[in-house]
Amino acid sequence: MLKTLLTIVFLVVGLILTVIVLMQESKSAGLSGSISGAADTYWGRNKGRSMEGALEKGTKILAVLFLVLAVVLNCSLLK
Repeated sequence: MLKTLLTIVFLVVGLILTVIVLMQESKSAGLSGSISGAADTYWGRNKGRSMEGALEKGTKILAVLFLVLAVVLNCSLLK
C-alpha cells in the first residue's frame, strides 16, 4: 500500500517537475549578458521575488523530493 502511494507521488512530482522546467526561460544570454551588465538590472537584483525566481525555487525543491522518493522507492525495505 505504501509503495503504491509513493509511486503515485513519485510520478506526479516527475510530471510537475517536467512542466516547471519547460516553463522556465532559457539562459541563452549567459556570458554575453553578464559582460554587458545585464545582472545589474531590476529583474537581476529582484530575481527571487519574480515568477522566474519562484520557478527556480520550485524546481530545486521538487528535484530534491524526486531524488529522495527515487531512493526510498529503490530501498529494499519497501519490497
